[in-house]
Amino acid sequence: MFGTVIAPDDPNTVNLSAALRPPVFMDGGSWNHVLGTDQLGRDVLSRLLAGAQVSFLVCLAVVVGAGIIGITVAVTAGFVGGRLDAVLTRATDATMAFPFLLLAIVIVGAYGPSLLNVIIVLVLAGWPQYARVLRSEVIRLRTQDFVTMVRVMGGGTFWSVRTHVLPNIAATLLVLATLQLGTAVIAEGSLSFLGIGVPPPAASWGNMLADGRRYLTTAWWLPTFPGVCLSLTVLASNLMGDWLRDHYDPTTRR
Repeated sequence: MFGTVIAPDDPNTVNLSAALRPPVFMDGGSWNHVLGTDQLGRDVLSRLLAGAQVSFLVCLAVVVGAGIIGITVAVTAGFVGGRLDAVLTRATDATMAFPFLLLAIVIVGAYGPSLLNVIIVLVLAGWPQYARVLRSEVIRLRTQDFVTMVRVMGGGTFWSVRTHVLPNIAATLLVLATLQLGTAVIAEGSLSFLGIGVPPPAASWGNMLADGRRYLTTAWWLPTFPGVCLSLTVLASNLMGDWLRDHYDPTTRR
């Protein structure tokens, strides 16, 4: 969240005289650049922290945006049923069948690469996973005795969904959200690596990997550190999802 604030240097400042400095633990390294510098003399640690901020913003926006759309579609299709369910389910299947990379190329080709366009692409590609999984949960809950009794006693659809359905799908929703955190990090990095994500000179782990691949044998730290950051972030999000699934209690909503 605070990557650019706590970064020791400006992540975009070019200093060619300090280009390709190794990390501090190698010969020629300096405490001024703990993780070394890139081919333009920019501090690698500062760019990693700035890239973490970009990844956090993308993940947060994608999880919230895709989650809202997916939950709305899942609850509407699963609880209402009938023809509306059939239409929404087919729309979900069609969206999942559309190639993610082709969607990204179309949007970026029409509007240009930007952080906002990356978020839009990932939201459009991510909501069907929520809709597909949560719809089954909603259908299962709709047939449970406690939901049937609430409706027999006069409880409206909105009230039944808010007080009985949503709390009972929260555990699944938390797991899906944390899994999508990792997916969004990798997808953003992949798009930036291909040149259709966050545009330079903005720091992004994908951009750093794309720039560093040419120096894999001469400056191994350039592609290695952003790759490690991507891997650790995905691992952390998956472990957090497992922990939330195991500890969330739908009866107390905690």
